[in-house]
Amino acid sequence: MATNTEPVVEQDRRQQPVVVERPWGRFEQFCLNEPTTVKVITIAPGQRLSLQRHEQRAELWQALDEGVQATVDGYSWTMRKGEVAWVPLGAPHRLTNLGTSDVRVLELAFGDFDEEDIERLQDDYLRA
Repeated sequence: MATNTEPVVEQDRRQQPVVVERPWGRFEQFCLNEPTTVKVITIAPGQRLSLQRHEQRAELWQALDEGVQATVDGYSWTMRKGEVAWVPLGAPHRLTNLGTSDVRVLELAFGDFDEEDIERLQDDYLRA
């Protein structure tokens, strides 16, 4: 029986989006014909998601509003509106709302999506 001994190299989609110019402007394409789950996450003022990681998916975030703090693999920063952040498979990550009104983040999850694939490392709401 043959086995694949090649290491799996995860694609960092921040480096790969296709930008297509049109007369009316442009669009960025982050994926094409691959398993992807798309969500818009809304975070209330002063709240944050659990510090978590996933075994089955990587994520790409795009800040839709100002006031989003991203933490990925121990590094935290305030995202600019429109900024994209890559969350590699297995990397600890969290989103925080630093503002006084709701903020939204577009999330594209690459891989097998299952809400049970959340390992919470820290959680303000005492969830397991």
